[in-house]
Formats: sequence, C-alpha cells, structure tokens
Amino acid sequence: MAGRVTRFAPSPTGPLHLGHAFSALTVWQRAAGGTALLRIEDIDRSRCRPEWEAQIFDDLHWLGLAWSEPVLRQSDRGGAYHAALDRLTAMGLTYPCRCSRADIRAALAAPQEGVPVGPDGIVYPGTCRGRPMAEAGPDDAIRLDMARAEEHAGGLRFHETGPEAEGWHAPQDLARSVGDVVLARRGFGTSYHLAVVVDDAAQGVTEVVRGADLFEATAIHVLLQRLLGLPVPDFHHHRLIRDAAGKRLAKRDDSKALAKYRAEGLSPAEVRALVGF
Repeated sequence: MAGRVTRFAPSPTGPLHLGHAFSALTVWQRAAGGTALLRIEDIDRSRCRPEWEAQIFDDLHWLGLAWSEPVLRQSDRGGAYHAALDRLTAMGLTYPCRCSRADIRAALAAPQEGVPVGPDGIVYPGTCRGRPMAEAGPDDAIRLDMARAEEHAGGLRFHETGPEAEGWHAPQDLARSVGDVVLARRGFGTSYHLAVVVDDAAQGVTEVVRGADLFEATAIHVLLQRLLGLPVPDFHHHRLIRDAAGKRLAKRDDSKALAKYRAEGLSPAEVRALVGF
C-alpha cells in the first residue's frame, strides 16, 4: 500500500536471530512503496548494550535493508512517556503498586481462585488498587486501573491484516482477561505497552508489523491509544519462526543467530530462503 508506514523495533539485548530476520523482512515487504522505520527499544538500560545495537545495524544492512535516519531510541524519549503517564494520571486511571511477583503469586495461591494468565503473565489481583497516586514512591510501579480505563474509553475496535486473524476485532472485558497492566516499571519510567503506543504515534506508524506472540497485547495498546487520543493503526501479526522442537526462537538461541550464519558463509539470499523469503 502506497504511503504505508511500518517499523522494526528490536531491543539491543542480544544477537538478532532467524526470527528477527523474518520479522524485519516482513516489515520491509509490507512497507513496499511506503516507509519502513527502525526503532531501538532500549528502555531496559541494564540489559541493553551498544555492541548489540551496532550488531543490529550491521545484520540488517547485510540483509539488504535500509531505513531513514535518525533512528528513534526509546532511551531518548523519557519526556514523552512521562507526559503520557501524567495524562492518564490526571484522568484518575493510575495507581502506585508495591507488589513483587512473589506477592502476586501468593495473593492468587488459593486453589479456588486459580491462576488467571494474560498477555503480561499472571493477571494482577488488584492488591494496591486503592492506593492514591499521592503515595507513589521511587520503588513503586504505576498500574492502569483497567476497569476504569475501559469505562472511560468505551468500545474498542482494531483491524488485523495478518493471515491468521484477518478482520476487525472488538476486545472486551480486559479487566478480567488482562488485568491492571504496568505503565511504568521501577527504574524504567515507562513500560513496553506505554512506550510503544507513544512512539508509534510519534513516528506516524500506520501498520504495526510484529510476531503473533504479541497479538493478545494489541487490546492493551488500542485501549491506551483511545485514552491518549492517538491514532489506531492497523496491526499485522506474522507467524513465528520455530526450532526443530517447535519452540519459538529467543535471543539465547545463539545457534540461530544471524552472525553465526554469516560466519559460516551463508549469503543474505540463503538466510532469506531459510525463513521463507
């Protein structure tokens, strides 16, 4: 589609692997005639490394991909994330949370409750929901009061262009299925969910292209877009590249790293063929 704007948004926490290659190639394919952007998602400063970022650039150039400069880095965008969080707080939709993961598991330990799981893992039981933002301290995370947020936003709707769920989707009852997601983590100042919607709007992204593992998170992003008055792009969730055992690839899978295939003498065309391009 002419004028389509897509983005590839890796985190520099390890080497790119075949799954990243497939995702990047899909981004550039979907942007044919439009614009493909590169974004570096480096809000986790404890795990991100400049050498991994340099390797990302090198691997993508080796695959034959090019992008507009300058590259957007989330580590430079703290002010925009704080402004978005402040807006949600002014709407009465946030609260501070001191709970650890162990606290959450303990709160859900009663057998009759079960352990509900959403796109962020165990659904938060709302232990700190009554705390006012005036009590927020430096060690607190900031959560979205999902029930209030859904009521404020009204009905949600988004368009999926991916092959496995193409069509319009209208997610409901996120308070039960997703829970009160974290908007700002301790030491980060933001979260993936908040940062990604703010950045997509800032970059004029018209179609979010990413792996099928993030499909369930789309409802969270559409909700935040509605609350913040941001445009809702189309979403295209592509298939995942898996190993011989059927497990999706992760950055710890060094045997599938692009750098390894390059060192073994494979050409970009051969790597493209490995992932179905």
